[in-house]
Order: sequence, then C-alpha cells, then structure tokens
Amino acid sequence: MTVEKALAERSAELASNYDKIWQQVQNKAKGRQVRLVAVSKLKPASDILALYEHGVRHFGENYVQEMIGKANELPKDINWHFIGGLQSGKCKDLGKGIENLYAVETLDSLKKVKKLDNARQNAKLPPINIYLQINTSSESQKAGYSLDNLEEIYETVEYLKQSESLKLEGIMTIGSFAESTSDAGINQDFARLADLKKQLDEKYSVDLQLSMGMSSDFEAAIEQGSSSVRVGTSIFGARPPRNGH
Repeated sequence: MTVEKALAERSAELASNYDKIWQQVQNKAKGRQVRLVAVSKLKPASDILALYEHGVRHFGENYVQEMIGKANELPKDINWHFIGGLQSGKCKDLGKGIENLYAVETLDSLKKVKKLDNARQNAKLPPINIYLQINTSSESQKAGYSLDNLEEIYETVEYLKQSESLKLEGIMTIGSFAESTSDAGINQDFARLADLKKQLDEKYSVDLQLSMGMSSDFEAAIEQGSSSVRVGTSIFGARPPRNGH
C-alpha cells in the first residue's frame, strides 16, 4: 500500500517544526547525545513520511493497532517506539506485529514483560529495546512501577538480563503536571528517575538511558539527564480527538 505524500506546504511546516525542536534539544544537550522521538499518534502516515524524507527515523505511537497499521505502510528502517499504555492482551500483537519495533517504553509489570518476550521469541523477530515505566510522582492515575516496591523492579531487571528477545535499554517516567509546570528549578519526578538510574547502574553494572520529557518539559528533562525526549504537539500540531470524540 502506497502512502499518499503530504502537500509541500505541510511537509515544509513539519520539517521547520522538527528542526526548531531539534535545535532546542541540541542547545540543552551541550554535546551529549539525546534522541528526539517524534510522537505521531493520531496523525496520518503522510505526516510521518514527510519527516522521514527530512531524515527523521525515530517515531512514537500510543496505540498498538494504529502503530501496526502505520508500520506496515511506511519504510522498514523507521525505528518505532511504543509509548502508550500497554494492556496485557495487546502484548502478543505488539510483539509479533512490527519487525522494526525499536523500543517499548511503557512496560510496567513483569507479567507484561514475559508476555512480550514470549510473543517476540515465537515470532523470531529482532530484539526490542525495553524501558521500564516508573511512576515517580506516585499519582494513582499513572501507570508504572512503584518506587515503594524496588523488589519488583529488581526482579524485572534480572529477568530481562536473561532474555534474548528483549534488551533493557532504560527507564522512563512521565512527570506530574505540577512538577512540569513548577518554577522551582528541579523537577522532583525527573530527579527520582535519575536517582533510580544510579542505583540500578551500580547494582547491575549497566548504564541505563533515561526517557523523560515531552513537549512542555523536555528542556528541563535534558538538563536533568534525559537521553531521550518524546515530542508530539510541538512538531505535528494539535491532535484530532480519538475516534472522533
């Protein structure tokens, strides 16, 4: 299936938006390597293709079926990041449905890790990079491992160290609205993730990546050590409501 190309005006707008954000990332990174993931959820494949032709390779999606559909239509050297809430029942589809799935950034339980591992192994597809989602703000509406239960995090890391289909690349968090909009200087949610990284790096002799920061707070996240930021609205513009609601 051929993806329709975006209009020249739209392609230019997307490229300009991306370049502006990329420059801000570079300014904050001060020579460190920081990845910019363009979050394309609910946007047409033509938008992704326009940025692909501009040289972008890392794209983030929130919904499993939408991501599988886009991955089947678009070039196979795109690095797809799944960044949405992952239901147990969708682990199988995600694991077997996308050959060029670069990362799943939202794994929040050992049960889901095992399901994804089995699906990827059975599909005999390349390994997926894994980020464990940590609920650093302790908000009840947010998914993620709890910092009050480090044993579960350790158990998952130990399982992943043995896996051939999943590779632990880092840990991820979504900062609370209060911290992301605070003028206090230090985002405590990001600080907690950075502290956990130090702890896990020492315990397991690893060097984990930090995925934190979105459109509203990615610059602060980079200053606090983030190695991957997820930006959607500032690149693609406002999103339509899902399913027309």
